[in-house]
Amino acid sequence: MTYDDDLDALGLLCPLPVLKIRKRLQSMAADAILRVQADDPAALIDIPHFCMETGHQLIEQTDHIYFIRKKSA
Repeated sequence: MTYDDDLDALGLLCPLPVLKIRKRLQSMAADAILRVQADDPAALIDIPHFCMETGHQLIEQTDHIYFIRKKSA
C-alpha cells in the first residue's frame, strides 16, 4: 500500500504511540495516509479506538503496522 508519511513508534509504550500519531496527523493534508509501526500490545486496542473517536479511518492493520487515512477537512 502506498502512503504519504511514516511513523516509527516501535518500542514506545502507551500512550506514546497514539500521542505521536495525533501530532503527526495534525501536520498532514486531509485524506493523506500515515503508516505507523507500533509493537506496544496496547496499540492493538488504542490505535483503532483513537481512529474511531477522532474520525480518522483505519484502512489496514497487520502485524505491528497500521495504515491511517486522515479525515477529510
